[in-house]
Order: sequence, then C-alpha cells, then structure tokens
Amino acid sequence: MVCRGNWRSNGVNVAREIQIHFGDKLKSIEERSRKRIYVEVEREHIPAFAKLIIKVLGARFITASGVHTPNGFEILYHFSFDGLNKIVTAKTYLDAKKPEIETISNIIEAANWIEREMWELLGINFRNHPNLKRLLLDDDWPEGDYPLRHEKK
Repeated sequence: MVCRGNWRSNGVNVAREIQIHFGDKLKSIEERSRKRIYVEVEREHIPAFAKLIIKVLGARFITASGVHTPNGFEILYHFSFDGLNKIVTAKTYLDAKKPEIETISNIIEAANWIEREMWELLGINFRNHPNLKRLLLDDDWPEGDYPLRHEKK
C-alpha cells in the first residue's frame, strides 16, 4: 500500500503504516498522543527511514536537532503529516568518540543547512554531505572547538 500524498482522514494510522513499511528496522515506536509519534531507528537506517517517510508516506521534513548527552549524541529528525495534524520524530544515537552518520541531504535538500549547523556546533560528521562548511561561526573560530558540546574541562 502506497500512502503518498496528503492524508486527510483521521482514520489513517501513521504509526501502523510506519510499522508495515519499516517494522523490522525500528528499535521502538511510541504514539504518545493523538498528534505525536516517536520512533527510534539505528543510525545506519536513518537515510532509508527518511526516504520512506518523505517519498512513500508523503510527510514533510520540519527540521532536525542534535543534542550532546552524557553518553554521546542524539539526533532527532522531525516530520509532519500536515493533513493529519501529526508529527513523527525519529531518534537515533551516535557514538561519543566518533559522532557520524550518513547525510539525508541527498534525499531531503532542506536538511542541508541543519546538518551543517550540527556539524559546526556539535562536531557531528555527516558522511557524503555535499557542502560541510561553516555556516554560523566566525572564520577565526578554533578548529575542533564545538560550542554546543558539554565537554569536561
């Protein structure tokens, strides 16, 4: 079943559609309210998940956010099903010592700048990104100094 396009019926079960199309690759899926679904996906499956949710299920990319945690890094990718008033957040974790993940900017062009921002401010490497260069920090900002990391000094 292809669900491409704007779903208008509240009878569509987005969580179920995600499970049908991506089930064995999901670590978890939780529908916390009528409007919010959270899924956990291993980092190597994020590009496939982005492709599924955008190209097959017809969601819109909102943004992504990166967080430095005591155990490493967490990236949250936020998608919207506007016609259903639902938001899906896909969460993945990255290693503390070598935070890297494949880019989704080749699937979702709008992810280009937010990936650059996370690279610059958190030091997360987005493999195969077409243009990882500074976006926000001054040119004389020290290389390897990431302002949003919570490093112990």
